[in-house]
Amino acid sequence: HLAAHPDAMSKQGPPAHFTASCLVLDQTGSRALLTLHKKAHAWFQFGGHFEPGDTDVHAAAQREAREESGIATLVARPELVQLDRHQLVGAFGRCREHLDLRFVAVADDHATHTVSEESFAVRWWPTDALPRDTRRDLGPLVALARSVLGLA
Repeated sequence: HLAAHPDAMSKQGPPAHFTASCLVLDQTGSRALLTLHKKAHAWFQFGGHFEPGDTDVHAAAQREAREESGIATLVARPELVQLDRHQLVGAFGRCREHLDLRFVAVADDHATHTVSEESFAVRWWPTDALPRDTRRDLGPLVALARSVLGLA
């Protein structure tokens, strides 16, 4: 995709472009911190488009997780957990498809989260009781993330 579209790391690039996201789990891997996305009206992991200051895809995913969760101490694991391709529905402008590079981070038990401008809400969900409409998408991501963390 990058060979055909050198600007695919940019939101202003082709309608199908790369994004970076980060699933945040608690230390036991039994809860996931999710955001209720304003544009999609659905619960997701934290993530979004690349910005000019991002040094690499890992840094972009970590920045997104920190910005959208309000937890400045989050550190995304360096391993890519999942590459997901999904079409967008809703008020996403010219964006039609995201090629999402997904990472995982573990939140400290005492970390306090906040709600960013991009979200309606941020809350912890049990990984075995994820929001109904997101189980098909988030279930495999949670399983892969738990495996990367040695919790599966």
